[in-house]
Amino acid sequence: MSESSSISTGIAARYGSAVFELAKDGKALDALERDIDTLEGALADSEDFRALIHSPIYSRDEQARAIAALADKMGLSDTIANTMKLMSSKRRMFVLPHLMTVLRDLISEEKGEIIADVQAARALSDDQQATLAETLKASTGKDVKMNVTVDESLIGGLIVRVGSKMIDTSVRSKLAALQNTMKEVG
Repeated sequence: MSESSSISTGIAARYGSAVFELAKDGKALDALERDIDTLEGALADSEDFRALIHSPIYSRDEQARAIAALADKMGLSDTIANTMKLMSSKRRMFVLPHLMTVLRDLISEEKGEIIADVQAARALSDDQQATLAETLKASTGKDVKMNVTVDESLIGGLIVRVGSKMIDTSVRSKLAALQNTMKEVG
């Protein structure tokens, strides 16, 4: 892990545990989850928002005013809005994507869920997703929440990541293994 990534992860973990505990004590985990969805959507959709949290050209005051206005416009809870204001005053907005990941993990753990990142060669039908979720639940013993993405370069099959485990049944990886075997015989 690079040093800057390690620093970001450490900062995000500290903010994340504090925000999570505040939301949990205030029985506002559902509101926190909605805020995370909103912020992740904004991070994915808005280049301007990403620039605001990463660019050093904005002063603390400019960034703080922009963050306060955005939090109000997005309808974020006071806990997240105040955390973002604090982060901007400390020049720590760059950890926001890491913070969202930390909070998702803490909420999932609290609910007894586990998050599975699934890459598929083609879009999965609802039945296929349900079958995969049931299989993963049987394997892990926890409810599974899946993040499914399509990666046509897989050619066929799936790559499933659950925690530190990865299952790769993609045709791409099988072809790569076959190619390596052929080179060894060679």
